[in-house]
Amino acid sequence: MKLTTREMAVFAMLGAVMYASKMMMEVFPNVHLLGVFTIAFTVVYRKKALYPIYIYVILNGIFSGFAAWWVPYLYLWAVLWGAVMLLPANMPAKIRPGVYMAVCAAHGFLYGTLYAPAQAILYGLSFKGTLAWIAAGLPWDFAHGVSNFFCGILVVPVISVLRLAERCVQEGISE
Repeated sequence: MKLTTREMAVFAMLGAVMYASKMMMEVFPNVHLLGVFTIAFTVVYRKKALYPIYIYVILNGIFSGFAAWWVPYLYLWAVLWGAVMLLPANMPAKIRPGVYMAVCAAHGFLYGTLYAPAQAILYGLSFKGTLAWIAAGLPWDFAHGVSNFFCGILVVPVISVLRLAERCVQEGISE
């Protein structure tokens, strides 16, 4: 996937927007727009959405430390990206918001379970220990899933803004 200079700049900014949005919302545990951005970027940019997603992941490591907690980030967002890539591109407009909200919520509900394999490997947890770790995080995953569901209502508007910006660039409109 060859990138243009414009795409590099846009993807860098989108990754930075993801990181900034997370930082601004950290006062609310497990409430953020990362799922919204991941879904919207994937719908609009398809495979190239991995660039802003992984810029976000790298920024997390740079500013918060490349520690054990960061390792699952290498695959957690790719799981959501992959799920969105599997959705039909020609989905009826009426069901898109609900589908995107449901996918966003599912990622939040499953976050701890998806995170668990890395924890098990990094900390030598047994299967029983891994299940206990998942169970201990269920209240947080519940909050994460519910907040992702409601934040997911923003996916379609973000997609619309991104597509409008892309159209303006293609048509040479600068305002």
